[in-house]
Amino acid sequence: MAKTMRYWLLKTEPSEWSWSDQEANGGISKWDGVKNKQAQKHLKSMTLNDLCFFYHSGTKARCVVGVVEVSREWYSDDDNGEGAVDVRAVGEMRKCVDLKEMKGDKGIKDFVLFRQPRLSVVPVEENVWERICELGGGFCGDGKEDRESGDES
Repeated sequence: MAKTMRYWLLKTEPSEWSWSDQEANGGISKWDGVKNKQAQKHLKSMTLNDLCFFYHSGTKARCVVGVVEVSREWYSDDDNGEGAVDVRAVGEMRKCVDLKEMKGDKGIKDFVLFRQPRLSVVPVEENVWERICELGGGFCGDGKEDRESGDES
């Protein structure tokens, strides 16, 4: 039976871990340090190849900047029962999608991020995922650039 693709949003302060850091690290990172029990539950629910928006939070930037893929499911990280997942960079958004832009879009008014803004890991419904990708023009590695540039050859 085929696995249903699931989508998530992972928040990070750019001063702690930015998209540039993710790329500079060979695209792979351990997503850890999540203390909130509900956010941990979301991490534990992630499965291989689930896609996640990489979201810069904080005072200066609140926007989706890229997409990562779960490359290792939840594993115990220490003796305190805290854990992590590993994620691999898929691609940068063609245009960053700002929180204000998302909140102003009627198509995604029920996004969990708006109802639970303090959670660092939130699920993303498929229709919300698709709309945010539309707002950002997609992301590098989504196959769109291949179709668009194929007309020029």
